[in-house]
This record gives sequence, structure tokens and C-alpha cells, in this order.
Amino acid sequence: MSRLCSSRFERAARKLGWTRIAGIDEAGRGALFGPVVAAAVILNPKRRIVGLDDSKKLVPDRRAELAVRIRDHALAWAVAEIDSSRIDAWNIYQASRQAMTAALQQLTIVPDYLLIDAMQLDVLIEQKSLIKGDARSVSIAAASILAKTHRDTRLEELDAVYPGYGLAQHKAIPLPSTWKPSAASAPRPSTVILRPCPRVQLLGLRRNPNSAAA
Repeated sequence: MSRLCSSRFERAARKLGWTRIAGIDEAGRGALFGPVVAAAVILNPKRRIVGLDDSKKLVPDRRAELAVRIRDHALAWAVAEIDSSRIDAWNIYQASRQAMTAALQQLTIVPDYLLIDAMQLDVLIEQKSLIKGDARSVSIAAASILAKTHRDTRLEELDAVYPGYGLAQHKAIPLPSTWKPSAASAPRPSTVILRPCPRVQLLGLRRNPNSAAA
């Protein structure tokens, strides 16, 4: 079976006359701590980058390797993040859209066509929203990789500020091994502000009792 992620959407857009095609995606929308990060990438059709795929399918070392290639060979790329205070003020959906729009606006080349992962943006540019686009379009996959690697670096930095919660390992993604229902034996960290949504009210972050206090 052939790989699902390909350049077919980019080729179809070029056949219609579009030439500056940007892929856009975000990372952190499903997390319970830290910023939401978005990236926009205009790939060079003459410089194929082998291995582009949904960042969630890639091991960290492979993501890091591809991120370097994307930054080196793309015609233009940009990354933007929205912090927790604005996530709390707007909600995560709107914060993700704002991060995507900010990344788009930072591109040094103005695109004439957008491929976006499951989102529509309020911009005057022709666009196509693709469900699971990061696993279908190489441009969205490239944006997914840049957004994910940037956010992972930010969580590793925050892990030094809030030690003991494993942020550098699980990146605040709610996995069974790192999150559990709030209880007296597992209080939420008072120094870490989690997003106030129904899921967060039911979840507590496990802290390593052997670590130094934050």
C-alpha cells in the first residue's frame, strides 16, 4: 500500500494556477499545559524532502532531523505560539486559529493558496481544509513537524521551571501513564496553571515525589 502522505494536493493546486502553496498546522491543541503552536510552510517543489508525514507518527529524532531539512530547503516558513493566558481568554479552538493566522502573517513570501489541517482561516486567500491533513499533504506535514518540534522545545524549557511533573517527557499530553483523576493522593500542582475546561477539572498531573519542589 502506498504512503498516504503525498504531494497530490499541492500538484492539484498548481494545475489550477496556484504557485505559492502554504501548509499550516498546529501542535498543542489537545494538551493541558503550555502554549499552542502553529507553523506555516511553503515547500520548494524542486527540493523534495523524503519522509514528511504527520509529526505524531515520527519518533523525536526523526522529527528533529526533518525539521532541519524543512527550515533549510523550504521557500518560506514561520512559527507562532499563543500562550496560556490567551488560550484561557479565547478558548483553545480560537487560540489555534489565531496561532495559525500569526504564522501565516510571518511568512516572508505571501502564499496564494493554503492547505490547512482541519481548519478554515478568516483570510482573503484561497484555501482548502483537509481532515487529517498532516497525514495527507506534505506541506501540512512539514508545518506539523515544525510546530511539534518548536512546542516540544518550549515544554522542555518549562520542565526546568516546573520540575517533577515530567513535562519534558510527556509534553503535557494527557496519557494514562502521566495523568489520572484528581484525588487527595494526586493534587494538581499549585504552581502550574492548567487550562480551565471540563477535562482539566477531572484530571490531575502526577508529580514525582522524589523531585525537588518547584
